[in-house]
Amino acid sequence: MTNTSPLPFLAEAPAIDGAPEWLALLRRSAVARYGQIGLPGPRTEAWKFTNLNALKALQPVPATGLGHIERPDVFAGLDATELHISNGALSVFSGDVPPTGLEIVDLGDPDTVPAWVSETLGTVAAIDRHPFAALNTAAFIGGVAIRVTRGTMLEKPILLLADTQGGETQGGEAATIAHPRVLVVVEEGAVADLVEVHTGAGSHVSNTVVEVTVGVGARLGHYKWQAEGVDAFHLAMTAVRAEAKATYDNFALSTGARLARNEIRGELAGGHVDYRVNGAYMATGDQHLDTTTLIDHAVPDCHSQEIYKGVLAGRSRGVFQGKILVRPNAQKTDGYQMNRALLLSRDAEIDSKPELEIYADDVKCSHGATVGALDDDQLFYLMARGIERERARALLIGAYLDEAIATIERAPVREAFRAVVDAWMQANVTGADTGGAP
Repeated sequence: MTNTSPLPFLAEAPAIDGAPEWLALLRRSAVARYGQIGLPGPRTEAWKFTNLNALKALQPVPATGLGHIERPDVFAGLDATELHISNGALSVFSGDVPPTGLEIVDLGDPDTVPAWVSETLGTVAAIDRHPFAALNTAAFIGGVAIRVTRGTMLEKPILLLADTQGGETQGGEAATIAHPRVLVVVEEGAVADLVEVHTGAGSHVSNTVVEVTVGVGARLGHYKWQAEGVDAFHLAMTAVRAEAKATYDNFALSTGARLARNEIRGELAGGHVDYRVNGAYMATGDQHLDTTTLIDHAVPDCHSQEIYKGVLAGRSRGVFQGKILVRPNAQKTDGYQMNRALLLSRDAEIDSKPELEIYADDVKCSHGATVGALDDDQLFYLMARGIERERARALLIGAYLDEAIATIERAPVREAFRAVVDAWMQANVTGADTGGAP
């Protein structure tokens, strides 16, 4: 059953009446906040580099049905516990019984969720200033909650495949919208790896929220590949809370979608946290890829690292907004941030906005951003040794990206992401027209 609403993208919201109390309260708060702040516009500072007019022109209908999701070839050999989210709903779990210490809960059945889900969902992803997180909270119909219990060390990674399909009408294809919701709780002393892959064909909007809590002394490796189709809009927020002595290692690779925004917000809530958010974005044609991050050093004695590399071809546009916030009592903070963008075309563009906001005096923080083309001298050096031009360009781009890819600690995932980079360069660099690039 659904409710009707005049708010954009919320015409057919899940019913609040009849939902369990915990979810009804969450939805009412989200609907109210979404109604207050609305969708971002050109005067919204956090969105000033990403124009949403094409998105706002859509009139999407809810994505429905549980489609079949194929594991990408680059992960064919990955030994993993596999989960599927199809059109916003959990559709597949690869085993009848999860490995010891791993709990999987279907968010599509809110009446039966355990207390750890109802007490945690919605507490990490703030809806007060983030309209798409509020929209997701108001509209999600399912998804998955994952708990790694105290002291568990998972041998196999969790592979989460999320797919959204554009719908069809008698007059042709109609845009659809899905709101996948994921909750990940890694308890004290536990160790786990999560690999997210987002795909989908046709005109659709994937509005995803992933909430993560990493307990005291726990570790989570969190790796994401956004590979949506060329007609997709991918709007994603990953919100993280890391407790004392936790390690959170994130890598996000973005190659797909017509327009994508990958927002990662981390709260370092306990001392001696090691927090790393690295990634790469590769765009061509008219793609628009936005990476926006916030690292909130709320307490003393924490370390953060952020390295992003971008490659932009054709008429594509990249956006990088990265902010390190150091609160007044967060002494002994060590934070590093760097974004580098490589333009393969005279028509490609990058907007880069690194920020430091520091309210403590005993800290070591630095940031930077560089933009440029391939180095002519390096290209000449390789060509002078008999390497053909396009192959030389691919070698230079691959070496440039590998500084970021090399930060992935789990070897099978690292090699899979390298294979994604190689395939992208084969399609878009080697022998391809990159718009008058050097």
